[in-house]
Amino acid sequence: MLNATDVAMTPASLIVSRFGSKSAVADAVGVHRTRVYDWLRDKERGGSGGRIPQSHHLKLLEAARERGIPLTAAELIGASEAA
Repeated sequence: MLNATDVAMTPASLIVSRFGSKSAVADAVGVHRTRVYDWLRDKERGGSGGRIPQSHHLKLLEAARERGIPLTAAELIGASEAA
């Protein structure tokens, strides 16, 4: 479920916002925090343009559930951006 502040966010920035920090996201999926910075970086600058690699989606959904963080699979792929 998106709230008003989430509407313009990329999937990566939404996840960081919900988890509270880049380090918390990195810990949840077992990567160094620089990987999370790469997700946030524009494609022109070598990042993923706000996209989260699919290999991390299940880990993020599980971590969110364990922490009581609202998160859906649609939000991970940016389904609201296409709507």
